[in-house]
Amino acid sequence: MQAIAYERATDIAGALRAAREPGVAFIGGGTNLLDLMKGGIERPIKLVDITHLSDDGLDAVTTLPDGGIRIGALMRNSDAANHALVRERYPLLTQALVAGASAQLRNMATVGGNLMQRTRCPYFYDTAFSACNKRAPGSGCAALDGYHRTHAIFGASESCIAVNPSDMSVALAALDATVQVRGPGGARGIPIGQFHRLPGDRPDIDTTLHPGEIITSVDLPASTLFTHTSYLKVRDRASYAFTLVSVAAALELQGDTIKGIRIALGGVAHKPWRASIAEDRLAGQPLSDAALHEAAAAQMHDARPLRDNRYKVTLAERAIVRSVNVAAGRESAGVTGAPA
Repeated sequence: MQAIAYERATDIAGALRAAREPGVAFIGGGTNLLDLMKGGIERPIKLVDITHLSDDGLDAVTTLPDGGIRIGALMRNSDAANHALVRERYPLLTQALVAGASAQLRNMATVGGNLMQRTRCPYFYDTAFSACNKRAPGSGCAALDGYHRTHAIFGASESCIAVNPSDMSVALAALDATVQVRGPGGARGIPIGQFHRLPGDRPDIDTTLHPGEIITSVDLPASTLFTHTSYLKVRDRASYAFTLVSVAAALELQGDTIKGIRIALGGVAHKPWRASIAEDRLAGQPLSDAALHEAAAAQMHDARPLRDNRYKVTLAERAIVRSVNVAAGRESAGVTGAPA
């Protein structure tokens, strides 16, 4: 068994110093990292515990000058979901967080860790399959010729067809969040749409974080869009199952007209997939089933499904329609199953 060093950092500066050496991993809740280590997928030589950082705001929700909020990266998913400001101003985020994992995992997982979790592609997790470019760059992708029912229909490459597993990140994409990070080069903000990467020829790199950088918070802007919301998660079981297709929808209505709308999809790509085509088709239009179906079909036109996941095209189209209708109060939310 490989020996692993451990260090408990007391502030961000100390954590960044500890991360200067190669092979170091930050650990918060550990709900994904420890699984990857036990499976021999991640092999850090040192863990830097960041759960006791003393810097202000890392485990809290604070208000921003523009009326938005800042959620500290060390805040537990359950605490973020149940915070009064999140529930009142950004119910979409609460809905997505509650849809993820189990209560026990939400009580441990952190907001920053949720952003960093890795794909649940079975070929990535099973080291018996030597061909996985995400786990072993240059080895190939077993999923391409294997069973790929749960895999990507947007943005995939010949190197990788895995999908991002985060529910929270899909809501953040619809909410136009910004991920705040700090590293050797100082502090910077990364728009959520630029935080996760498409696989290209380097699927082993999941995010645009620079080496040694640490997530400090997630910022949500103020908006009138975020009161009519719906997070629809379609999966094989009603609980404790990862997304096949999910839709985060937020809209502002003026009578029966869609004044503004944001839609993001989960379970369809290596990153949360913003449904900008559907948004453009619907903005300023009267809300109707015909308009929703037309916009959803246009959004799915560029999907590139494989043999086993063609159902996702129709499923995503219908999920967009339903999620927007639920957000608008035209349809009730409920448990949604998936095709075999």
